[in-house]
Amino acid sequence: MELVAPAQFVLWGINTQIISVLIPIVALVAFGVIIKKRLAPLMLAAGDARFNRWGERLAKVISLWLIQIKQPRYMAAGLLHLAIFFGFLVLSLRSTSLVVIGFAKDFHLPFLTGGLGAVYNICKDYAATVVLVACVIAAFRRGIIKPARYAVPPQYGKDHTAEAVFVLAIISILMVSESLFEASAIAAAPAGVHWVAPLTLVWLFAGLLHGVSGDVLQGLHIASYYVHDLVFFFFLCYLPFGKHFHVLTSLFNVLFMRLDKGVVKPVQYGLSDEQIGELESIGVKKIEDFTWKHLLDFYSCADCGRCSDQCPAATVKRPLSPRFITIKARDLLFKTFPVWGTPQPSPALVGGIFTEEEIWSCTTCGACEEECPLAIEYIDKIVDLRRGMIDDGLVPQSLQKPLSALEKRGNPYGKSAKQRAKWIDDPDFAKEVEVKLVDAETPAHTLFFVDSVGSYDERIISITKAAARLLHHLGIDFGILGEEEKDAGNEVKRFGEEMLFQELKAHNTEMILEAKPQEIVTVDPHAFNVLKKDYSGLPPVRHITEALLAALLDGRLRFAAADGSQLVYTYHDPCYLGRHNLLYDEPRQLLDALPGMKRVEMAKHRDRSFCCSGGGLALFYEPEEETRMGVLRVNMAHEAGADVLVTACPFCLINMEDAIKIAGLEGKLQVVDLTELLVSRMIVDENRG
Repeated sequence: MELVAPAQFVLWGINTQIISVLIPIVALVAFGVIIKKRLAPLMLAAGDARFNRWGERLAKVISLWLIQIKQPRYMAAGLLHLAIFFGFLVLSLRSTSLVVIGFAKDFHLPFLTGGLGAVYNICKDYAATVVLVACVIAAFRRGIIKPARYAVPPQYGKDHTAEAVFVLAIISILMVSESLFEASAIAAAPAGVHWVAPLTLVWLFAGLLHGVSGDVLQGLHIASYYVHDLVFFFFLCYLPFGKHFHVLTSLFNVLFMRLDKGVVKPVQYGLSDEQIGELESIGVKKIEDFTWKHLLDFYSCADCGRCSDQCPAATVKRPLSPRFITIKARDLLFKTFPVWGTPQPSPALVGGIFTEEEIWSCTTCGACEEECPLAIEYIDKIVDLRRGMIDDGLVPQSLQKPLSALEKRGNPYGKSAKQRAKWIDDPDFAKEVEVKLVDAETPAHTLFFVDSVGSYDERIISITKAAARLLHHLGIDFGILGEEEKDAGNEVKRFGEEMLFQELKAHNTEMILEAKPQEIVTVDPHAFNVLKKDYSGLPPVRHITEALLAALLDGRLRFAAADGSQLVYTYHDPCYLGRHNLLYDEPRQLLDALPGMKRVEMAKHRDRSFCCSGGGLALFYEPEEETRMGVLRVNMAHEAGADVLVTACPFCLINMEDAIKIAGLEGKLQVVDLTELLVSRMIVDENRG
């Protein structure tokens, strides 16, 4: 028998076609009202320059949103998510056609007819089956196994497990109802009329319904249709009320993501550096002070916990969890701009939903952003909140002294500018290398930007000298600014002291341009990042590892074999060299070029490298934590079987030398900078003397 379609069925004297029309109309009107309310704060938010570079943005949508390349980084959860996501994509066409079938019996999407339609039917039946299985497993993991990254400490609000399981149940109902709708029609038809894909829900239900009376099949056919229709539109209207709003917003969040790593958003888009000083207030103090993209971030968080799971601050139990920065802000958005009711007064963010310690605990390492599968941006928000705090005078006491010293003397140590180039006067060093002090009258091809730590810290000066020896060995015409150089300001900017950063940048830019170098080379990744990403109008900026690798590849740099010792080395990726600038391979290629090199990788390496917490001004700020980040990092090196931990950042070296002592690894592990290691092994060209 052929069952009566929903478009022709009569229930209690009413043609259900009318119901099929009313359900989507009412639901879509309600959805429109809800979305309008949810978008209201984005209309009030600060502007954000994201309408450019459309080719790159489309590529990000394809890789991050469509292909979901970051999901397998957490294999179990990732595979489950991929199964549900791709299943939904396949079934979206079926759900669309089902809505129309309710009032147009023979409707088919025009491109899904004939053989292609038959193939699609097979695909959607398997998709529905896979999605249901994935939902059951995901619900079991979330409700029974309860991975630690989903936990919600009491200070951060309520647990969202029930919401997650509820949504998984809704999705499961959609899969079952759609399959029952089709299976009931197949069971009612004569045997052999329909071929059913084996081991699918439709195949299972059709088998179970074989021999059931026509009346029962008819009832199941209509009931399953309207269960699917009502649940589908309920789900659509429910999404904007919780964490599953990301189902609707994630595509747009990825589309408008920040495309350049290592940069920090300006105080306000469209303003010149001079105009910033004219603003009455800077930074973020209320929720609507964020840009519309950052509010979209709050809506797009899937609450997966990956950001906090990789965050070093959260790992050592500092009062910071990137996940809850987003969740608390989203909850505030929902409360301040409710769907039903009028907007509420917007409270202060710091002291309201965030603590000062929470915001200062971030090292800006970028691990959270690297891990997020939906391109949520945390560093910009942290920096904007810090700008607001500094604007209100809320500066940690431990940072007040270095910031004051930077303002007065151009370095966080408070030392005289005349001491900045004192290292070049070391008699033993001066016999080997002559370092020029460059200016308009004394130019050099390459400016070696030393920065503050390399100029004043006694331990790091040895790295500075090693770099100078390497540049000299390669025959590079280089020089330094000497006392005319000031701190590059990478941490000054990221700690929110925008006006001070502008002063440092203006001074350094003027001095550099007067000297007219063809390129800039740095050893410090922090200086490298800020000169390359936050300054403008400068010649090309290279980290010394890039210059050394080029020399290695063209034969200008060669290394001698070791002295016979069989030491095992491992390399630590500095945050501002790796994640923020993607220089992962260059240091490793240089290491591997050393004859006899035996190198191992730590458990966390490359884009999952673990921050040492030693970056710039972070050396002056000591928040509460259970274990120092540096201690965890050196323990990772020891567990990997390394004797020597190599890094390419002076701050990392300082922090991890100290961490080795605290961890009790003296005599078992040593740390060395890459430049020091390379200069100790380089083969000197006798023709150069």
